[in-house]
Amino acid sequence: MLPTSTDVLVVGAGPTGLAAALTLARRGVGVTVVDRLDRPPVTSRAAVVHAYTLEVLDRIGVGAPLVARGLRSPGFTVRDRDRVLLTLPFGTLPSRHAYALMVSQSVTESVLTAELAAHGVRVLRAHELTGLCRDGAGVLADFAGTTVRARYLVGADGMHSTVRERAGIGFTGPAGGEESFVLADVRVTSTLPRDEVSLFLARSGPLVWAPLPDGVVRLVAAVADAPPEPDAAHLQALLDERGPTRRPDRVREVLWASRFRLRHRIADTFRAGPVLLAGDAGHVHSPAGGQGMNLGVCDAVDLGETLADVLAGGPDTLLDGYAARRRPLAEEVAGFADRLTRLATLPPSRRPARDLLLRLLSAAPPARHRFAMRLSGLSHRERTPR
Repeated sequence: MLPTSTDVLVVGAGPTGLAAALTLARRGVGVTVVDRLDRPPVTSRAAVVHAYTLEVLDRIGVGAPLVARGLRSPGFTVRDRDRVLLTLPFGTLPSRHAYALMVSQSVTESVLTAELAAHGVRVLRAHELTGLCRDGAGVLADFAGTTVRARYLVGADGMHSTVRERAGIGFTGPAGGEESFVLADVRVTSTLPRDEVSLFLARSGPLVWAPLPDGVVRLVAAVADAPPEPDAAHLQALLDERGPTRRPDRVREVLWASRFRLRHRIADTFRAGPVLLAGDAGHVHSPAGGQGMNLGVCDAVDLGETLADVLAGGPDTLLDGYAARRRPLAEEVAGFADRLTRLATLPPSRRPARDLLLRLLSAAPPARHRFAMRLSGLSHRERTPR
């Protein structure tokens, strides 16, 4: 049952919404989390938690339990079929988490949900936002006839955000149509390292090969016309087209597979009075480099800490600082992910120069370190206030 009032209403119970709510609950703020789904999804897109995100999750007490559930990856490689063009080792990163953690988003959500419940907050499900009204006291949020009064509302309800739409916040990006991606968890016979993420560059689009615990491999591929439910034959064809050739992978079992479509978009602002955006509600971009969920979780903790400061008596203008910090980071991450995608789809005439550039980068420790810092999110550490 929905409450009649709350200090902060969080709409969306994915990693972003859960992290925002947990940050607030740990600071003693009254927070309510709602989600339109009647149960959490068992399949999910994100499969990597980067070093900086783990540092941020440590601040809200879930870094260690999440690490215990995942697989530590010591490096990242960029490949063109059998050729390794670039190797990025994470072992020299200046972090206590000198690795990328490979873990399904559904596991990340379950860890966050359990910790949130330990602070007395449970997700209220099967409640869909149908309207909101802003006034001098905050927000009135409508859920099919039930109204909740909140001092602040956090929109963490994904790329098709109702909160963003109802608040009248634009969601703009470069001209162009939707991109289509295949996403699957499979078991494969493979000679690729089982603790290392590989990004395969191919003219038809990139293919991400990411190991998960229990021998599972996450495949993500940009596909011009992805089928609604990719089968083993389709996934095998993608591996044959883009993966290793001398010792090709063989799909043994498809645990689940789907497709998703997106356009590159960033919200015009992350704040409209008492309404604030975080995660995919504020930014959507290519999954290359596994940046999306990581940026969303960092948004969430930053926003939760800022809201807690405001509700403890700090000036409301602190929330303008949140919006001013996060939107430029979203633009930077979107550009980085887009560049990784475009590396894959260069025409044949430009690929030799690309391959040479990547090999030079791999052979130059300072440049390789900067790339690893960027991929891990640690380059953002000095640009956030906490």
